[in-house]
This record gives sequence, structure tokens and C-alpha cells, in this order.
Amino acid sequence: MLGLSFQVCPSDVDESPLPGETPLQTQRRITREKARRAQAKLSEGGAIRSSLAAPVLPIIIACDTTVLLDGEMLNKPADAGEARTMLRRLCGRTHEVQSAIVICQGEREIVDLVSSQVTMRDYSDDEIEAYIATGDPFDKAGGYAAQHATFQPIAQIRGCPLNVVGLALCHVRACLPFLPDPARVCAAFTGRPCPDKLDDPEHVVTRLKAL
Repeated sequence: MLGLSFQVCPSDVDESPLPGETPLQTQRRITREKARRAQAKLSEGGAIRSSLAAPVLPIIIACDTTVLLDGEMLNKPADAGEARTMLRRLCGRTHEVQSAIVICQGEREIVDLVSSQVTMRDYSDDEIEAYIATGDPFDKAGGYAAQHATFQPIAQIRGCPLNVVGLALCHVRACLPFLPDPARVCAAFTGRPCPDKLDDPEHVVTRLKAL
């Protein structure tokens, strides 16, 4: 949506928490490992050549997002039972969507953290079952997609809405200012651009559009 070409590089990282880790420590470790593995894969092919024929090290953007409820991480549900349990626990309540973003180029590394407060609407068990039947929950942290066209589980977001959708582009651009302005991308989902304050808690969104 930013009009950029990019390469997706799966990292195949085990996202299980280690004993004694806090959710934030888990996310930092996982995201750094994602970035390192992607960097290693890309480096196998050598440096990328620019239009000036000079070697350019690739910029890696890695992200890990989790849903936190009562201090507990709700990651991707393994099956319908886990998805059902997660969605029932989240129903009508406010939780935190927390992301760790790692941007690296060669030895340079930037780590950014993004947090959004999400309040779910009071959906019914029948709606949960219909949503599970679509197969959509199983690759989503917390078992839901914010922008799902029919389920639409969210009543309100405080903070960065693109963090909840998938990647907080405003935060990425703050680290990489040469990227295009993501305001229109945010507006496509929320109806208005994200403020310059990035994850300002006063940035309240009551509905996300399905694209």
C-alpha cells in the first residue's frame, strides 16, 4: 500500500517463550532472531546492487506482535478450541496489542516497541463459531483479525491502529524517514490519518475498514 517493492523472507523461528521470560523479553528475542535469520538468508546471495552498481546491504524489517490480557500472552491458537477460549476471554474487555519491531542493516540495529489498547465489542457465541468456521483465527495473535469484514470484533482502539492490523508503519517510518508517508494507509483503515504523535493514546479509532 506504500507503493514499495519488498521481499518476504520467512524466518521459521520458534515463538515459544523461554522459562522465566516476560512477554517483552520473549518478543525482543523472537524479533531479533527473525531479523538475524532473514539477514543470513539474504546475505547468502551477496549484497544487492543499486542503480549505481554499488553494493547495498538490505534493510531488514522484522516484527512480532502479541495480545496481552491480564499480563498473559495470547498468541496464535493451535486449534478451534483455543481460538474459542481466547475469543470468549477477550469479549467485551480491553487488552493490549504489543509489538516489537527490529530494523537492521548490516551491523546497525534499531529496536522499537509499540502498544495499542484495544476494547472488544460484546459479540455472541454464535458469532465466534461463525468466525472460527472461516479459518481466519489460526494465524492471528489472540485469534482474531481486527479488520475482518464480517466479524469486526473491535469496539475501540487507543493508540496506533496499524499496530493492531499488522505493522505500525508510522513507527517504521520514524526509523526510516526516507519511506513514503503512511498517513493514507492508516486513513484507508480508519477514515483519518494517524497523528504525528504515533501511538498517542488520544488517537481513538472506533471502526476499522475491511480492505
